[in-house]
Amino acid sequence: MLTRMGYYAYQNGLIFRHMNQDGGWDGHLEKCREFILKAVDLFKPVHVTVVGSGWLLDFPLVELSEKLERVTLVDVIHPPDVRKQTAQLNNVELVEADATGGLISRVYEKTGRLSLLKRKKVLSGLVVPEFKPDRDPGMVISLNILTQLEARILEYLGKKASVNKEEILKLREEIQIRHLDFLRKHRSVLITDYAEVITGKRGGTETVKTLLADLPEAVIREEWIWNFDLHGSDYYTNRSTINVLAIAF
Repeated sequence: MLTRMGYYAYQNGLIFRHMNQDGGWDGHLEKCREFILKAVDLFKPVHVTVVGSGWLLDFPLVELSEKLERVTLVDVIHPPDVRKQTAQLNNVELVEADATGGLISRVYEKTGRLSLLKRKKVLSGLVVPEFKPDRDPGMVISLNILTQLEARILEYLGKKASVNKEEILKLREEIQIRHLDFLRKHRSVLITDYAEVITGKRGGTETVKTLLADLPEAVIREEWIWNFDLHGSDYYTNRSTINVLAIAF
């Protein structure tokens, strides 16, 4: 299921994109780590759960494994390199789980049973669940995942079903709302993009809004620019930067 929906390819593509940006991501990654450490110093949790741990490029693993009693890393797939990094850290655990609360399998199963005539009704009755960990997660860190939870699902739906722009927009918003519902139940840190700014070869810019849900009131808040694609690899000769927001609440 994860292979067919592109999760392994996406994960591998992410690390290759990082390497191909010649250090363009370094400022963003460092700001993520600094903000997380600031929030931990403020709230003083004994246990943190990172949702969307990925390759751990943006997470201060060593520092927090030394400070805290337990660190739980949650992602749908953990790369072999992450398993190797954490193998010797006794207070770090890896959990493979769907942060959409099971929406991945719901979409996969529903589209797999569809005939061509029923593809237009694929989103009818589809309920977006909320992620529920098996135990108290302590302080939750949602790490550059809020607007990405939808990405592979929407790409898969685009191939397997007939959905219009309004349906897609509503589904994106619901996925983000459900994730924020989960975060609001705990002391949380949220680091997310809220807009992408695309600069064309002639210098014109287009801003694409990526955050659709309302955010909670923050105790601490920071914003910065992520130099996501300065070489134009996504849009031929276009370049892309991302507006990032970090809040703790």
